[in-house]
Amino acid sequence: MSLSQDAVIPLSTLEPDAPLDDLGWLDRIIGDARVVAIGESEHYTHEYLALRHRLTRYLVERHGFGTVAMETGFVEGWLVDGWLGGGEGELGHVMADGLTSLMGLWTEIRALLEWMRDQPVRFYGIDLGGSNVSLLPGLDAVTAYLAQADPEYRPDPAVREIAAVFSAASPFGIPAAMAGYPGLARERRDALTAGLADLRARLASRRLDHVRRTGADAYERALHTMHLTIAIDALFRDMVRGAGFAAHRETAIADTVEWIAGREGRIVLPAHNGHVQRCPCTMPGVAPMSMGMCLADSLGAEYVVIGTTAGSGVTLADGPDFFAGTLFAEMGPPEPGSLDALMAASHDGPFAVDLRRLSPGDVEQVRAASRQRFGSVYSEQDPLDAYDAVVHVPRVTAAEPDAAAIAASPADVQKALAG
Repeated sequence: MSLSQDAVIPLSTLEPDAPLDDLGWLDRIIGDARVVAIGESEHYTHEYLALRHRLTRYLVERHGFGTVAMETGFVEGWLVDGWLGGGEGELGHVMADGLTSLMGLWTEIRALLEWMRDQPVRFYGIDLGGSNVSLLPGLDAVTAYLAQADPEYRPDPAVREIAAVFSAASPFGIPAAMAGYPGLARERRDALTAGLADLRARLASRRLDHVRRTGADAYERALHTMHLTIAIDALFRDMVRGAGFAAHRETAIADTVEWIAGREGRIVLPAHNGHVQRCPCTMPGVAPMSMGMCLADSLGAEYVVIGTTAGSGVTLADGPDFFAGTLFAEMGPPEPGSLDALMAASHDGPFAVDLRRLSPGDVEQVRAASRQRFGSVYSEQDPLDAYDAVVHVPRVTAAEPDAAAIAASPADVQKALAG
């Protein structure tokens, strides 16, 4: 099985500094879209990071996109946006502290941020913060806001004390956090949830006073931070009930993109394929919901999705190896019948396919490729429902660690990435 050569749009390179003339096919795909999502099948790889930098550059320079909203913590992302706006500080510290889940530890991200600093571009994180398991970044941000907006109010210190029991300084602390929360007595878990609700209620009930003291933007930022912090607590509560761990995250990050869209113009949205696609990610332990499904519902045709596939290369290692510091493992060729296999058989180099302008024969081929590889597992889905276009990379390799960002990271990150 392979696509016709009429469907193949060859790319001259993936590297972001190269001329952009081979990306003209994007014009008809994005049209008047407000949000263009750029997927990746795996995190921390050179090829996907380079590709999304190159596509972002095209959207900014040729189509006036003015915002990049990335799969990283909402609270932490304000540090990146401040640096892009001319703020002081070493970029290595910004990469380590302003990007969560190890997203900022790579020279490819350094190149992206250095380029963005010279552009009229805003930056937002869309994710829950604290590598999606720690309430402390959100709690600390809201507490700092209330100290300015509501100085007579004294938040209950027990809320932070309980949250600290299962906090994680980095993704390498996730196993301990996942074990720490169920170990809390039910009364303490309920006290944490009630305390978060009290903070949210305080923000909502004093809105006029808070806005008068701090301005509407700071208030709305704090309120949304509270919303995302509560979502982390809800994730853990569902985990204890055996109800899964992902649904709250997908709807919360979709809410964040909509929150950003209410403040900014056209948005580039780089995130994992499983988040941006317009259909469920049907992998074990993953909720039957995606951010992309929510955005497609709210934005309609103004939401455009560019997915990615790969032929071979590296994937993130399985849990125990990853948390021990072995981030990558080699992946074999894609399984027959998958979208990755169809794309790999269609062209030797990197290329794009416009899924909205295929011949009937190519439509049949794509629809028959009803599985897509995400790491070492496959998700059942219809590519024509999931994406507007797909970019194929023949081989993906590990991104290059950034020494300054790693040196500015927590000790567990430095230890895991030593050498």
